[in-house]
Amino acid sequence: MSGRLADLSGPEVASAIGADSVVLLPVGAIEQHGPHLPMSVDAVIADEVASALLETVGDDIDLWLLPTLTVSKSNEHAWSPGTLWLSAGTMLRVLDDLASCVATTSARRLVLLNAHGGNSSLLSVACRDIRVKHGLLTFLVHPWTPPASGGPSTEEELGMGIHGSRNETSVFAHLRPGEVDMSRAVRRVPEWLAENRWVRFGGPVQFGWTSRDFGPDGHIGDPTGADPELGKKLFEDSVVALADQLREISRFDFPHDLT
Repeated sequence: MSGRLADLSGPEVASAIGADSVVLLPVGAIEQHGPHLPMSVDAVIADEVASALLETVGDDIDLWLLPTLTVSKSNEHAWSPGTLWLSAGTMLRVLDDLASCVATTSARRLVLLNAHGGNSSLLSVACRDIRVKHGLLTFLVHPWTPPASGGPSTEEELGMGIHGSRNETSVFAHLRPGEVDMSRAVRRVPEWLAENRWVRFGGPVQFGWTSRDFGPDGHIGDPTGADPELGKKLFEDSVVALADQLREISRFDFPHDLT
């Protein structure tokens, strides 16, 4: 049995969710994505990927979706009016509170499905803290590894399709074709950064940045070549990979006898 936790009645939770259940929290964001995309991009992707996973793997494992957390740590875009964001401390407290709620059920596994690259480091910290405090088995997964963390990007973008890029715009054009304004899509690739050996996106030296550090439009990459068909493939490939990850997560546990 799988489904959406919010659709259950209170008494149904006790019978539906057990020790083998996997509870999945999609985490998105409401933040500027340049002039060609709406601020809902990450929230939509998180929600759509979670829904597709329920359809894809819901018969194989006992998967339960929590409502998507749509506002998260987006202060790299705090300069842009309309961006909604939580501080790191607030975000960690929200996740701790939600984990406390999950811990009242019989579920032992909590998966954070993150569709906003700016959350990644913080969610790793949350996984450890939740494990220590609540005893849950915690996992962090992404539809795709963020390019800023060494994930894939296009050669045309010099590996720096970070935000509102070709791939992200393509996926959103597949999911919400009427909400992309390609007439306002422009190339914004920080080519000067590609010359660096160490201090660069995906490099061994991490650095603090805001999206405004790379130009006035707020996106980083080249969305001009975005294609809904490419987005469809990226989305479907991601769901296949994540479904396989969830199957392994559903079986994962630590050895109980370490003597």
